[in-house]
Amino acid sequence: MGRIRQLDTQTANMIAAGEVVERPMGVVKELVENAIDAGSTRVDVVIEEGGITKLTVQDNGCGMDAEDAQLAFGRHATSKIRSENDLWSIHTLGFRGEALPSIASVSKLTLTTSDGKEATRVVVEYGKTVSAAPYPCSQGTSVTVEGLFYQTPARLKHMRSGAYEASLIQNVISSFALSHPEIAFSLVSDGRTSFQTSGQGDMLEVIWNVYGRAAAELAVPVDFSDYDYHVSGYLIKPSMTRASRSMMHVFLNGRMVRTYKLYKAIQDGYEDFIVKGRYPLCVLNIEMDPHLLDVNVHPSKWEVRLSKEMQLEYLIRDNVRNALKGNILAPKAEIREARKQIFEPISFDTDRLIEEAVRKEEQTKQKEAAPVVKEPEPVVIETPAKQMSFHEEIQEDEKILKELYSSAAEPAPVYDPPKKQAFPPMEVIGQLHKKFILCAVEDGLVIIDQHAAQERVHYEEYLNKLNKEPVMMDLLVPVTVHAGSDLVQRSEELNASISDLHITMEPFGRDTFVVRSVPSWMKDIEEEPFLQDVLDQFRNDRESKYTRMEKKTIATMACHHSIRFNRSLTMDEMKEVVRQLSLCENPYHCPHGRPTFITLEEKELTKEFLR
Repeated sequence: MGRIRQLDTQTANMIAAGEVVERPMGVVKELVENAIDAGSTRVDVVIEEGGITKLTVQDNGCGMDAEDAQLAFGRHATSKIRSENDLWSIHTLGFRGEALPSIASVSKLTLTTSDGKEATRVVVEYGKTVSAAPYPCSQGTSVTVEGLFYQTPARLKHMRSGAYEASLIQNVISSFALSHPEIAFSLVSDGRTSFQTSGQGDMLEVIWNVYGRAAAELAVPVDFSDYDYHVSGYLIKPSMTRASRSMMHVFLNGRMVRTYKLYKAIQDGYEDFIVKGRYPLCVLNIEMDPHLLDVNVHPSKWEVRLSKEMQLEYLIRDNVRNALKGNILAPKAEIREARKQIFEPISFDTDRLIEEAVRKEEQTKQKEAAPVVKEPEPVVIETPAKQMSFHEEIQEDEKILKELYSSAAEPAPVYDPPKKQAFPPMEVIGQLHKKFILCAVEDGLVIIDQHAAQERVHYEEYLNKLNKEPVMMDLLVPVTVHAGSDLVQRSEELNASISDLHITMEPFGRDTFVVRSVPSWMKDIEEEPFLQDVLDQFRNDRESKYTRMEKKTIATMACHHSIRFNRSLTMDEMKEVVRQLSLCENPYHCPHGRPTFITLEEKELTKEFLR
């Protein structure tokens, strides 16, 4: 008798559930995707104990009839594709037909749905259909999941606390709201509303709800495209950053994905404006022909494949950089209130206290002796403070958002070529502690970091010089680099890829390259480790262009040749630093992303002097 057997449907569904449904967040993601595909304009999510005990996803979409409601629990049963050709042109978020049967195999699931003509309720407990009968409900679909993973204790053991699972679900709902601002989302966790959007299609409103007001005020609208891709959304100015990529949202045809190469392209666009180790905030929706996007990679649908990914990376990197260059990015200093004294010293000047008490007593006697003429007191009618209704609060928020939206949208950024903001005219006042240059501007006081300013000036000087007139140096002793036979066989492709570096790698034996000349900017670095990095980047299909590879080296050169702290400057030298900085393409940040100057506004200074 053979040892190979066909698994039963329930076992197969439980195996699939291990990939599709890892935790309550995965359940919510799959159910909300189904709701969006159903054409819903409102999606409500209710969870208890982070969705471990119970969760409900309700929508007002097209719903299903009785036959489809039961067929939906069959493995690979879906209404979104018909044949294998549809896999190359997927226009919906779901298409595999695995979500409902996988979820039902590890929980107690109740489905209530109506297509406007007939309503049905289906109850499935851990893969077994308990009941399927007519049930009155409004049009749409409601799915309730209870006892998730109760029959798979190994998976249940690895669930975190309810609060942690609830935070993951809120992150997913926030991402859905950012990718579909035209849909109203709400999340209720343990009886409390945690997240809510109006569904009016205003992306800035959703950014306000997800990132906060400060981020919405710093949002820069972007809209750029090429022959294959159209990118739109908002970039948050680099004065606000995060310690992780969690606030970088990228959507492909409205689908939330984890695509680290596109994240890296965004970071490269921000590279000149933020310091190392910090990450930007952004929301970018990328539209493309579905034939360019392969979403049939993993059952969870977090991973995708792009056929022209490098082209998209360049498009995002260049246009993000151009958009940020077109905005005033000099940070403003925040003046905080001085700490108030929490106690007053006790005075033991008894003579002064006695004199004050006697004076007060005499004033009281004089008032009692004088005739008292009472003036009629004005009648004050106190009215209770009017409590704003829910609709009035929404209207007030809409008014603020419209003002914010108009301020963010005007003027619209120009991308080709980018519009360079005028450098503010500065009048040098003096030097502070041999470190900072003080300048008067129209709005207040500017404090310039003399070292960072010179770094930016020298960096752009070196970059322009090397790009226009690369100087090559012949090596007395050629450098050999071990690469492996696989790269030696691709030597022509390799040299074409690194042509902008002005380096030629000649095959030298079976697994080694030899380099006989290098650009002059490499004179201060070790050639072999640098060339090894070039080979590693080529092996990993990463960019090896001149402007990228030399950036770190030029930034280091600019740092070493710049004015140091604790150096006294004359008035003419300080004026020359300001003049050179004003001519830079990006005068607001040094090559490492630190600000070159900050502004203290006059109104803040006036406020501090109580005027």
